[in-house]
Amino acid sequence: MPSPDESGRGLRLVQDTDESYPTLTTPFHDLDEYVRLPRMSGLALSPDGSRLVTQVSTLNHDGTKTHTALWEVYPTRARPARRLTRSAQGETGAAFTPDGDLLFTSSRPNADAADEENDDTLALWVLPAGGGEARIVANRPGGVGDVRTARSSYAVVFTTNMLPRATDGKEDERLRTLRKEQKVTAVLHEGYPVRLWDKDLGPGATHLLGWHFRAGDDVARSVEVASLSVEHLKVLDLTPSPGHALAEPEFDLSPDGTFVVSTWRTPMGKGAHRVTLVRIDLDSQQRTVLVDDPDADLSSPVIAPDGSAVAYVRSTISTPESAPRQTLELLALGDGPGQHTEPRTLVPDWDHWTTGHQWLPDGTGLLVTADQDGRAPVFHIDLAADSVEQLTTDDYSYSDVQIAPDAAVAYALRASYLAPAHPVRIHLVADENRPRGSVTVLRAPAPPPTLPGRLTEVRTTVGDGDDAHEVRGWLCLPDDASDHNPAPLLLWVHGGPLSSWNTWAWRWNPWLMVAKGYAVLLPDPALSTGYGQDFIQRGWGRWGADPYTDLMAITDAALKSDDLDSQRTAAMGGSFGGYMANWIAGQTDRFDAIVTHASLWALDQFGPTTDLAYYWEREMSPAMVQEYSPHRFVEDITTPMLVVHGDKDYRVPIGEGLRLWYDLLSASGLPADDDGTTVHRFLYFPDENHWVLSPQHAKLWYQVVLGFLAEHVLAKGSPVLPETLG
Repeated sequence: MPSPDESGRGLRLVQDTDESYPTLTTPFHDLDEYVRLPRMSGLALSPDGSRLVTQVSTLNHDGTKTHTALWEVYPTRARPARRLTRSAQGETGAAFTPDGDLLFTSSRPNADAADEENDDTLALWVLPAGGGEARIVANRPGGVGDVRTARSSYAVVFTTNMLPRATDGKEDERLRTLRKEQKVTAVLHEGYPVRLWDKDLGPGATHLLGWHFRAGDDVARSVEVASLSVEHLKVLDLTPSPGHALAEPEFDLSPDGTFVVSTWRTPMGKGAHRVTLVRIDLDSQQRTVLVDDPDADLSSPVIAPDGSAVAYVRSTISTPESAPRQTLELLALGDGPGQHTEPRTLVPDWDHWTTGHQWLPDGTGLLVTADQDGRAPVFHIDLAADSVEQLTTDDYSYSDVQIAPDAAVAYALRASYLAPAHPVRIHLVADENRPRGSVTVLRAPAPPPTLPGRLTEVRTTVGDGDDAHEVRGWLCLPDDASDHNPAPLLLWVHGGPLSSWNTWAWRWNPWLMVAKGYAVLLPDPALSTGYGQDFIQRGWGRWGADPYTDLMAITDAALKSDDLDSQRTAAMGGSFGGYMANWIAGQTDRFDAIVTHASLWALDQFGPTTDLAYYWEREMSPAMVQEYSPHRFVEDITTPMLVVHGDKDYRVPIGEGLRLWYDLLSASGLPADDDGTTVHRFLYFPDENHWVLSPQHAKLWYQVVLGFLAEHVLAKGSPVLPETLG
């Protein structure tokens, strides 16, 4: 367990209930302290490698919202991290220009504008490298989204949202004002999808906008840009009339700033689409299809340092019989639009799904991350040898990799169930003091919180002979768990289902449960990533079979430990984990309580009503829906259940929670009594989404869940509910 820093932050002494001796506690023992912990995300490195910037989210003054500020972390550890921005609205999306100016997005007020001109729309700001106040350089009526900058040229591309009739920013603003004044929110859809996660789509659509300064332009490419207005920048719409093609785009800007490679959605009938790759020239706005693969979706394009190639991920379109298969592809580009060759698969025999791709500065290879055995290491792919080398070997997951210009080191965020995301330096060149791949922890804006327990692993073999396979998971234990004081076990099933319990999560955090005395098992059953294609395929279309078998087997394996109490157990999960919680409830009575969050209940109902119905049709055959829908086993449920759902959840619509709740009361093995009382509970959030994210509601979520578990697992009687519930 990591120790606190020298200040002792994260620890406090309280009196035990009998006031006989002090007890050591952590932020996980107090939900108010927990939700106020600073949280890091994102990493941006300046072109010269001298500056490293991250985002830190903290609570506002009344604890009801989070806001994010930009902080500078020193690559050499020479100084403590320092805060760069400060506003009530917060700042995100850091990106450096070649001159070292720092771009970011924010809805902070513009001091140069009239009060009535300021609103909560995100604009693009610049913080000059030479010092001075931040200034707006671009704003649009539909806001400014993801920002990309060129490494060797003053070019910027960003996303915005524009109404379909609008041909420019002024017309877009007029139409938005008209709808607002007339109080019109209606949307006339011509395609699918109509909503996504927790957002209603339309009538606006995502566009790519950008500009590119060249030698000889009327406006110099210097720090003078910091004082320019959007009119000076001559922002161009690179993608007029895109329709749904740029929904959730993934794109990269070439180092010389002359073209963009972006994902582009193409309809394929019955409301479905597949994702292609296109090249868009910044000067001419010409769009050219690079890769159009009828059997796959394409994603995560990254352009080589000399602009000669693009690497991207190819994910086959799944069927009810075949899980998606991901490979890393390389496409050589010519000197202009339309000049490219056929792509080739990199390290085709390497059975990993890659993420976080970054080119080495000399273009000879890439650094990537990939889920692996409950971790996510950094790997080096050598293009000439078509080989892969694992660089990091610890128990952490890495993200946001940034490579120094000399390729001697890389920077990344590192996290695991031992510590939340924190910045590190990875040594890519061995010397007499450090081997290649060794890691140095940088001075973060905040130290890691002290944990209330210890972390270990559980592994077990499931099946026999050719069908035998290993299932593993993390086990978080209270410090005082022992054979004399065995801890109750909480089985927590991850969502996805193509996912893994391999990194810290602020929203789904096991240490809050550990602080209350529970041991928390975080297993990776069939369908989990990081164990190879066959591990995924084994559970594909068989949600109630192999994943369930794996979960019960690893639970049995964990309970062999004398540190755990096999007579006090519970299960919980969210999304796909909620599906598994519902399935478990109908298959066994071994658990004392079950918590199901944002869960799939009736698969025939879920499939057509979720936000991306066509995607789930690729896995949910009629036979699967019939065989593995949890609602068919409601009469067998004899375990108290806590149902949690948010009304703004479009991935698993509220109808799933409503139907589950009524079925439990009317048809389960523990139905409501004649007077309407029931052991089951339904925690409903009218304005929350799939995750329940606002700080006050996340806190209440844990209060209710922990109270429900204490009632049924610890036999502490009816909980004292938070007074905020009324």
